[in-house]
Amino acid sequence: MRNVILLALLLFLTVFAYAQQQYSTTNTEAIKNFALANQSIDEHLYAEAIQQLQKAINADPNFVEAHAQLGDMMHLQKNNKGAVEEFKKVIAINPEFSRAVYLKAGDMEISEALYQDAIKHLQKYLTYVGITDQNRFYAQKLIKDCIFATEALQHPIAFKPINMGPNINTANDEYSPVSTADDKTIIYTRQIALNEDFYQSTKVNNEWQKAVYLSDKINTPNYNEGSESVSQDGKFLFFTGCNRPDGRGRCDIYVAQKKGDDWGRPFDLSPPVNTGGWESQPSISADGRTLYFVSNRKGGYGGYDIWKSTLGPKGWGEPENLGPNINTSFNEQSPFIHPDDSTLYFCSNGWPGMGNQDLFVSRLSKDGKWQIPKNLGYPINTNGDESGLSLTANGSYAFFSSNKLDGYGGFDIYTFELPLELRPRMVTYVKGFVSDAKTRQPLESAVEILALDDNRAVYQDYSSADRGDFLATIAAGKNYGLNISKPGYLFYSENFSLVGHTSGNPFNITVLLEPIEVGNKVILKNIFFDTNKYDLERESRAELQKLIEFLALNPTVHIEISGHTDNVGNDELNQKLSENRAKSVYNYLLSGKVDPARLVYKGYGKTQPIAPNITDEDRAKNRRTEFKITAK
Repeated sequence: MRNVILLALLLFLTVFAYAQQQYSTTNTEAIKNFALANQSIDEHLYAEAIQQLQKAINADPNFVEAHAQLGDMMHLQKNNKGAVEEFKKVIAINPEFSRAVYLKAGDMEISEALYQDAIKHLQKYLTYVGITDQNRFYAQKLIKDCIFATEALQHPIAFKPINMGPNINTANDEYSPVSTADDKTIIYTRQIALNEDFYQSTKVNNEWQKAVYLSDKINTPNYNEGSESVSQDGKFLFFTGCNRPDGRGRCDIYVAQKKGDDWGRPFDLSPPVNTGGWESQPSISADGRTLYFVSNRKGGYGGYDIWKSTLGPKGWGEPENLGPNINTSFNEQSPFIHPDDSTLYFCSNGWPGMGNQDLFVSRLSKDGKWQIPKNLGYPINTNGDESGLSLTANGSYAFFSSNKLDGYGGFDIYTFELPLELRPRMVTYVKGFVSDAKTRQPLESAVEILALDDNRAVYQDYSSADRGDFLATIAAGKNYGLNISKPGYLFYSENFSLVGHTSGNPFNITVLLEPIEVGNKVILKNIFFDTNKYDLERESRAELQKLIEFLALNPTVHIEISGHTDNVGNDELNQKLSENRAKSVYNYLLSGKVDPARLVYKGYGKTQPIAPNITDEDRAKNRRTEFKITAK
């Protein structure tokens, strides 16, 4: 999508000039066919114009105006190789015929990976006086592309694309693949007879199964569905719908929610996300609260820019442009935010690249600003158009589509291992199932994951009502607390340390929620103390607040808070330590306005182990804080 407006203007000026000036030939046959070609161009009969221009050149091979016009027509018909040949003939016949031909030649030569020739012609163009600031900027930008591409060709990166096979790809076009965090489901677009619909494949025994039509609740026979993003748990699908009767603009962003084995009907996101303009290509963050998308709305830096909107208590907030470290005066499209929520992949024809659209990655710095993007390099990027890619949650593999490789026909979906320097931060996922401890029936429960260093929620959602399942991605480098709650039940807590985590191995848990009954207990796994101390650490606050909320929601419940130790050390000291730790929790609850008549605390020392005191891991289990229902 290289500066179409500029080239269209140049083409118009060329046609106008050729029609008005004294020609470089006196050959009547050449002039007659050139005039016929101009008439055909006016009537948009470009194939006929090309034939007439070729006849003019056959009559006089040095007819420079005909070569220039034919070069324009070749480019218009996407024959860039032919356009380059004609522009070079113009320069060879008359180097001073038109300064514009040097800019056109350089532009087309980049499309054909003729970078050194392009540099020579672009530098020649810049020697002319009186060129516009816009054209000077564009020529300088193209030279930067040539310099980058020349260097990239000399330092190729590892790239071994693998076709995803006949269960995914067909003789039709397949593209825009996205996968869930557990890499068990892939959703993509298939185009059949100009109609775009979504298809889905699931992985069984490490093999992708035959893709199936996603849903007639989402796919339509009369409108195209594409450019999708699936939430990490596979329960929400954001996608682009164009010219639909319920739309607000030419293209809008829609969202649909999974309902059992099918999907609910999608709805159009309300303003300020969708407008009367063009909104497309959504990408949803791992926590489901930040939506990245592409728009040509006012306030941007160029044609298409990447924006984001954050979900708040009143819905999606006013979109924010990602700024000049991402967006340029050209086009940025196809954003993909990785589940680490700090690595963004996108395509652009504004940043230095191999030509046309290239793929880039930008990382979010600690101050919350996007860094200058890095080109993914050659041969991931080429002199053609690279339109976008997505990654697996572990960041090791990428998906993309191409019609340039040996496939099954048209665009096929491929995967490749991403070089280490281009990968996002390490993430893993928590996959759980919540059910009633007595009946084993699945429960729809509130699930919250907190970063314990600042008690910030990184995931808030509900387990599904039909299966009781949930899935959340979390980034390495922090400690996390997990809380699961449902009215009428005791809450559940767990913690995960991903400090120094170097693998993508998931956490799989089965949670049995106990009903609120006298005698039932909860281990408070996110209550922390220093060794042999009883002062509560700051990371304990989120768990304690959860306990305060539980008591507020259940005002008749009374509890005993108990402290426990392992069998290491002096029994008397262990008894005292366990009692003081329980008292610390008791005092915190009192500071939270909990009625003291509802609370008691007690230390049990080593007397109530829940695991043998043999290994370090089992002894850690015995060092715990609990609460028990004493009345309801």
